[in-house]
Parts: sequence; structure tokens; C-alpha cells
Amino acid sequence: MLIPLVEREELTVLLTQRASQLRHHAGQVSFPGGRMDPGDVSPEAAALREAREEIGLDAGFVSVIGYLPDHLVITGFRVTPVVAFVRPGFTLKADPAEVEATFEVPLKYIFDPANHHPVRRRSPFTGEEVNFLDITYENHTIWGATSGMLMTLYRLSTAPARS
Repeated sequence: MLIPLVEREELTVLLTQRASQLRHHAGQVSFPGGRMDPGDVSPEAAALREAREEIGLDAGFVSVIGYLPDHLVITGFRVTPVVAFVRPGFTLKADPAEVEATFEVPLKYIFDPANHHPVRRRSPFTGEEVNFLDITYENHTIWGATSGMLMTLYRLSTAPARS
């Protein structure tokens, strides 16, 4: 999973709106990325390959800066978020079988606690009530694993430096 931070005048996060005909997570806001293929030598390689396949993001514009801690999603998958800066000038071409749209959200907006809205949802797998933070930007709601990974980035980015 690639967390692309676009180096504009104001740093933004590049997100996708998943295709509505998908079997899993249809229409949800997500980062580009997916499963590792047997030929992928690392989570970074998988994230870059998937970003190219899903939205046409050329790896020549991408500089990986690190990883967030693995994120366990409610479906039981373990996701390794790969954080990268993306140099402007790229052109995107979404694969319509996977992605309906791409959009950017200012990182400052995502990091503003006034935009974090607590929501409780029932897990379709366990029936358990789970707390989430939703972030609504324009006509998009960022929630679930995507919101969770952004909140991890927020906590790591705003935590006091350790000595």
C-alpha cells in the first residue's frame, strides 16, 4: 500500500476512489496498492507496481521515505504502508476496472483534529462494535483502514521527539 505525499506548495495525500463494481471495498476511499505478487521483492516494490497498475503513477516521480508499522485490517489482512514523496509533474491514468477516481487532500486538513469524526461501526466479521475516525473532505469520506493509516502517520509525525 503506497501513501503518496505529493510535494505541492502545500503537501497533499493522493487517494483513490475504488471502482463501484469491485467485489470487495467497492466505492471506498483507499491508497493505491494491494497484495504482493510472487515477483515482488519487497512491500515497496509491490506498492510501486500496484500504483502504476491502478493509477498509472510512474515510479520515476516517487521517492520512498519509509514504512509505517504494519496495519491489521478487520478482514484479517496485514498491510505494510509504504510512505513516499511524489514529485509534481506526473500524469495519472486510472484503471477503470479498479479505480473510479483519484483526488488529493491537503495533509494539513487530514492532520487537523477538527476534521476527525469519531464513528462506531459493527464489524461484519465479529459483530463487535469498533471505533473509527472518519475524515470527510469535499464529497469523499475517508474511513476504515485508510483513515487508520493516516492517523498512524499523524501520530508519528506530531509525536514529541525522543531523546
